[in-house]
Amino acid sequence: MVEPGELLGHIRLTLGKGGPLAGRVVVVTAGGTREAIDPVRYLGNRSSGKQGFALAQAALDLGADVKLISAPTDLTVPIGAERVDITSAEEMKVAVLAASKDTDVLLMAAAVADFRPAKPAKDKIKKGSETLEIKLAATKDILLEVSKLKSKSGHPLVTVGFAAESQDLVKNAEKKLRAKKLDLIIANDISAADAGFEVDSNKVTMLDADGNKEELPLMRKDEVAEAVIERVISLLGEKHE
Repeated sequence: MVEPGELLGHIRLTLGKGGPLAGRVVVVTAGGTREAIDPVRYLGNRSSGKQGFALAQAALDLGADVKLISAPTDLTVPIGAERVDITSAEEMKVAVLAASKDTDVLLMAAAVADFRPAKPAKDKIKKGSETLEIKLAATKDILLEVSKLKSKSGHPLVTVGFAAESQDLVKNAEKKLRAKKLDLIIANDISAADAGFEVDSNKVTMLDADGNKEELPLMRKDEVAEAVIERVISLLGEKHE
């Protein structure tokens, strides 16, 4: 027999057929990218991928065709999702832009590096001095690239960004929402001990392009995912009014 978790995944997939997202293509990004310093070491972040994987499952539960673009993680891919494995921010950018050309919804939950080593070493850097300087270069802003694509093709129909902030949560999220022409942004305070990276709960504020703001209480990440997907369905409906 298959494992109980896998069996449950198949049941959820079957029950979701015909849901409000049936026929919709949803792309979800998850996890933290890794930027090579040398063949052994990398610059990374604390993102576990849990929120992104929960979003993929929530979309599947409502009938969506889901593509999950994921950085390295040990999490189990939800049954029914197509997983695309990437490592770096550049690989994430290529995969997202390719997938966004004909997608209905993009949920950009991954923690993508803002900087990368400018010149990764070809060989392992040997220990030989007390200090090591690594010059960093900015990575491409994926959501800005998506907004350019959307202005030409109209896809994704709905673009959702995520803002992990340690200060000025709403102010910084609103700035990102406008600059990247998002339909919705999910902001969370990563300084909170029981929310954000590496835990199973999250406390977020949802802000949309019309200036609406909804602060959610502390929830499990699967509950946050369900709330986000409900808002996405509403936004899709507004696109057709």
